[in-house]
Amino acid sequence: MTSSSDILHLAQQRAQQGQLPYAGAVTPQEAFALLQADKGVRLVDVRTKAERDWVGQVDIAAPQHVAVQWNLYPEGSPNPQFLEQLAAVAEQQTTLLFLCRSGVRSRHAAKLATESGYAACYDILEGFEGNKDAQGHRKNVEGWCKAGLPWVGA
Repeated sequence: MTSSSDILHLAQQRAQQGQLPYAGAVTPQEAFALLQADKGVRLVDVRTKAERDWVGQVDIAAPQHVAVQWNLYPEGSPNPQFLEQLAAVAEQQTTLLFLCRSGVRSRHAAKLATESGYAACYDILEGFEGNKDAQGHRKNVEGWCKAGLPWVGA
């Protein structure tokens, strides 16, 4: 079994190699291992409430699993209270793992949080559903669901 420090070191190497503007990037499996090993780690789901309700969500209890929308639904506009809402659920030294559908919004959230003083921001690669397969369906190619990690919902 890989230790949390090994996972974070690998994630930080990915950040250096990819010149990422945040601490690092983890696979869904690595994110789950970090959550299991350290109850202080927070998974921040930045998808909309509608996505969580209609598509499904990570099956990890609060306070480890928190939701802070990056965009608002249905308008799709940026959430002007993102940082304020993040501050309500995590301190700046907390290790934060950002999750979205396929790994785009989570990168933006990790970048903004880092720029705002959060020291340990990590993007969860592949996201919750991952990219589409040849038939246009998600959850079949990559992501939290495809990895067989705990989730509930649609």
